[in-house]
Amino acid sequence: MSASSGKVLFGFVFGAAVGVAAGLLFAPTSGKETRQKLNEMGKEYSDDLGKQFNEKFDELKGYIKEKTDDAKERVKKAMPEENK
Repeated sequence: MSASSGKVLFGFVFGAAVGVAAGLLFAPTSGKETRQKLNEMGKEYSDDLGKQFNEKFDELKGYIKEKTDDAKERVKKAMPEENK
């Protein structure tokens, strides 16, 4: 996972929080309706964040597997022939 991926994820979460705060400040709806909208938005953002987390976690697992396989191959090549 690259540093830029983490920045993008942070930017998304920060932008979502700012959007929610702005929506609360300028909401022309009642408290009950606002709470209901916030609940729905929170679930939507939570689902999106969970999906992004799972995608990044899968990328990380793939990266670790690739590096582990590479390290195993290097060790195998470095071993004397009689120990292989």
